[in-house]
Amino acid sequence: LKQRLPVVEAMRSGTYMKSDRLSKLITSTLLAMVMASAAGAAETKDKEAKPKPYTLKTCLVSDEKLDSDPSMKSYAFTHEGQEIKLCCKSCLKDFNKNSKKLIKKLAEETAKGEKAKKKA
Repeated sequence: LKQRLPVVEAMRSGTYMKSDRLSKLITSTLLAMVMASAAGAAETKDKEAKPKPYTLKTCLVSDEKLDSDPSMKSYAFTHEGQEIKLCCKSCLKDFNKNSKKLIKKLAEETAKGEKAKKKA
């Protein structure tokens, strides 16, 4: 019983606490480095993948001409790699409710526009 275990002796002398702090410091530093490199890789990927441009002159939801009313500011964002422009931010709620239908509408309208350009 008089013989103490090495861990207990180290705890009493303070060397255990120092090595524990050091290992926590090293672990947290490595974790921070991994997270920073992952964030940098994601940012690079986002920059490389530019969204497809929005080619229509009207709001995808309301069919109003973009920026026709000076009191309403148009709203642009990216949805699944496609740039989307709406006449106002309040149309975003309707877009989110019917996004699949509206993306399909955008594809159809874009195709019509491309066909018209080819004919001209």
